[in-house]
Amino acid sequence: MELNRRTVIAGAAAAGIAATTLGTGTAQAASGGKKPVKELFGKLADGTKVYRWSLENGGTRLKVLNWGGVVQGLEIPDRRGHYANVSLGFDNIEDYVAKTPYFGALIGRYGNRIAKGQFTLDGKTYQLSVNDGVNSLHGGTQGFDKHIWDVEPFTKGSDVGLVLHYTSIDGEMGYPGTLKAKVTYTLTKHGDWRIDYEATTDKATVVNLTSHVYWNLAGEGSGTIEDHELSIAAGRYTPTDTGLIPTGELAKVAGTPFDFRKTKTVGRDIRDGHVQQVQAKGYDHNWVLDKGITAKPEHVATLRDPRSGRTLKIATDQPGLQFYSGNFLDGTLTGTGGKTYRQGDALCLETQHFPDSPNHANFPSTVLRPGQTYRTSTVHTFSA
Repeated sequence: MELNRRTVIAGAAAAGIAATTLGTGTAQAASGGKKPVKELFGKLADGTKVYRWSLENGGTRLKVLNWGGVVQGLEIPDRRGHYANVSLGFDNIEDYVAKTPYFGALIGRYGNRIAKGQFTLDGKTYQLSVNDGVNSLHGGTQGFDKHIWDVEPFTKGSDVGLVLHYTSIDGEMGYPGTLKAKVTYTLTKHGDWRIDYEATTDKATVVNLTSHVYWNLAGEGSGTIEDHELSIAAGRYTPTDTGLIPTGELAKVAGTPFDFRKTKTVGRDIRDGHVQQVQAKGYDHNWVLDKGITAKPEHVATLRDPRSGRTLKIATDQPGLQFYSGNFLDGTLTGTGGKTYRQGDALCLETQHFPDSPNHANFPSTVLRPGQTYRTSTVHTFSA
């Protein structure tokens, strides 16, 4: 029998079970969000202090670094009320700086790839930082994930959260305009994790912010996610060239391994030999969401681990979802639980505009101009 999240939490509380330390506890009834707690996580090479904020509400536990806005841990209970950290990460800042493949990071100024690190806006061509072969990926060599953000904790009614600020100066990584970014992480009384992004600029620019959490609902370090069940409300996707840059086509998923309109396991078709999978070493593509751009977040994807019952539902107002099946995890990274991460040990579901949009007139625009405010929201809802 499937139990909803609140039933699990309330049942554990009735049995007198108390939550314990991170990763080992059992769910208990939430009596309102706890005030965020700040602690020293480490120091950068120049002596800059990196802090970790711990939040808990509605049965969800979230740990966030001011370095890159990184989600260093996210814990939710299974159907029996047992917690696990379902996001990949490191237990020290040194590995984040030297090794991370964007574990849990805030991504900007432009999430995903831009071909040859170039785009033309209002007749002027801009050259960006190139860090993925000949292309620019996730904002370049020093994207938003590699900066210290200002963090303000808050409690508001039954919600708790963090407001993160970062100002990207004109010309940073080649992007025009001084961009002031504000990202709010909120844990609701029901345990939902909401992300609200905002940005303003003093010069025309492009912006595409997202979150790069690596999910394994069985728990980080527990092995493959190929048995996870996934659905994506998208009838089309954007095929790519060998550099994983969209060709511009909006291809139908029908009759291909990219069809997740009906729930199926991640691994069912992952080795079908489709040319798109071969060159990406799995799934690493943008799905064109059926709903398009919407005024408020709408449900677009569901991920479920059948062993634990843990379920993640994602709602967004964005037009695209990048599904990445952890193809480049190679066993050289050791995570928070002391286990190595290998290919397919996690997946990403990044809400976004399309990759390389500035170079495709038929893609939704990512241009932001002075006087406008970039706003987008994504909601993660957990159950078991």
